[in-house]
Amino acid sequence: MKDLAKKTPVQAWYTGKTIFVTGGSGFMGKVLLEKLLYACSDLERIYVLMRPKRGKSPQTRIDDWLKLPVFKRIREEKPEVYKKLVPIPGDVTSERLGISPEHEQLLIEKTEIVFHCAATLKLEAKLKDAIEMNTVGTKRILDLCQQMKRLQALLHLSTAFCYCDKEVLTEKVHDFHHNPYDLMRTVEWMDEKALDTITPTLLTPHPNTYTYSKRLAEMMVRDVYGKLRVCIVRPSIVCPANAEPVEGWVDSLNGPVGIMVAGGKGIIRSMLCNGEYNAEVIPVDLAINGLITIAYTMGQMAEMPPEIPVYNITCRETKRTTWKEVLDLGKATAYEYPFEAGVWYPDGDITMNKAYHTMCVVLFHWLPAYLIDFLMFCFGQKRFMCRIQNMVTEGLSLLQFFTTRQWDFKSHQYQAIAKNLSPEDNVIFTMDVDAIDTKDYLRRIILGGRQYCMKEPLSTLPKARIQLKMLYVLDKVAKAFMLYLMLWLFLSITGLRAPVYEMLGWA
Repeated sequence: MKDLAKKTPVQAWYTGKTIFVTGGSGFMGKVLLEKLLYACSDLERIYVLMRPKRGKSPQTRIDDWLKLPVFKRIREEKPEVYKKLVPIPGDVTSERLGISPEHEQLLIEKTEIVFHCAATLKLEAKLKDAIEMNTVGTKRILDLCQQMKRLQALLHLSTAFCYCDKEVLTEKVHDFHHNPYDLMRTVEWMDEKALDTITPTLLTPHPNTYTYSKRLAEMMVRDVYGKLRVCIVRPSIVCPANAEPVEGWVDSLNGPVGIMVAGGKGIIRSMLCNGEYNAEVIPVDLAINGLITIAYTMGQMAEMPPEIPVYNITCRETKRTTWKEVLDLGKATAYEYPFEAGVWYPDGDITMNKAYHTMCVVLFHWLPAYLIDFLMFCFGQKRFMCRIQNMVTEGLSLLQFFTTRQWDFKSHQYQAIAKNLSPEDNVIFTMDVDAIDTKDYLRRIILGGRQYCMKEPLSTLPKARIQLKMLYVLDKVAKAFMLYLMLWLFLSITGLRAPVYEMLGWA
C-alpha cells in the first residue's frame, strides 16, 4: 500500500475501501466509477450491481465500458485499476436484488460504502414501473444495507425536484400525505389498467411518476435513519462533463442536451419557457465530486446528526443562469459549431404565450415534418420526420413543467463540504461552479452532444458550416415566399389586390 502521507485526506480515507454501486451503467454511474478508480486508485474493490443486457453478461458489459470515451484516461494511464471493478449479477427490480446467496454474503461482509444511484429517469414511465424501480428498489437496497457489518456510509441519490410543489426547497425531508408502503402494496396487487386510471389523481401535485416515486423513496430512507449511516443527495438537472473525465462527455439526449441538439438541427423552433427563470443545471463531474466528498464527510462524523443529512447539489446563488441566457449563448455557440444535416436553420425561440407557441408548433414543427415525410414517400424512402416530431412534442410537454416554474434551492450543507476539505482535495474533487465560464461550458455541451450522442466528429465542422449557410438562405427565401403568399391572400380576399398592384405599377 502506498504511503498515506502522500495522499490527500479524501484519498487516504478511500484507501482500502470496498464500495457497492447500483446504477453504475447510467450516465452519472459511469462518471462515478471512473472518478473513484482514477482519483482513489488504492481502494480495495468496487462491486457494481449489473444485469445481463442484449445477450451480454454483466462481465462482458463492464469489459465493453473500457472502450468508451468516459474511461479514456483509465485506459491510457491506469489500466490496472480497472480490474477492481467487479460485477454483481442482479437487478433492483428483483426480489433480494436478484443476487446469489454467495454474492449477498460477500456484500454483507465486505461493503463499507454504498452509492445507490439506480433509478428509472423516464419522466413518462408508468407508475407501476417507476414505483418498482425507484421506490421498491430503494427498499431492497435498504434491507441489504441493514445487514452490512462494516457499512460507514450509504448515499441515496434523489433529485432536487422531488418536492416540486414547494417553491423553496431546503435540505430536509418533507412529509407527504401518501405512505410509500401503502403505494408499494397498491402497485403490487392493482390491475395495471386501473392503476393507469387513478395515476393522475395520485400524482398530484407532481408532474410525473419520476419525481413522485423519488419523493416516496426519500421517506423510506428517512425511516431507517438511526439504523443506518445514510444520507440523501439531490442533484438538480445533471448535464455533460465540464472537464472530467472528458470535456463535454454525455451518453444520452435526455434533458437540456436533447433540447440543444434538436434546436441546433432546427427540429425545435418554439418552446414554452420563462426566460427569466433560472436554469438549474450542474455539470456531471462536479456532481460526482460532490457524491465522493459527501461519503468522505459522513465517514468523518463521530456521531450522526439528529436528523438525516440531506445535500442539495445545486448552483450557488452567485452562479444562477437564466434560460434566456442559456438560449442566447447556446444559439451563438450552435452557429459557430453547427450540427450536420440540420432539417432547418436553427433560430427557434422561447415564449410564455401558449397561443403563439401552438401556432409556431403547427407552422414550424408539424408542417415541415409532414412535408419532409411526403417527399421521402415520393422518393421511396423511409419516413421518419413525423415520428421524430412526435417524440419531440412529448418530450417538450414533459419538460415545460420545469421550464415554466421557478424554485429556490437551498444548499448550505452541501456548500459547507468544500470549506472542510483540504486545498488539494478542493482541486481534485472540485465543486466550484463559480469558476466555470458559462459560454465555454455551453460550447462543451454542444460539442459533447455532437460527438458522443450524434457521432459527428469535429472534422465535419467545415462541411456543417457550409450546410448552415445554405439553410440560412433557404430560411430567408421560404420566409419571404410565405410573407408574399399571405399578403397576396389578404389582398385577394379583401379585394385590394388590383388597386395595390395599380398603385405599385404592377398592373
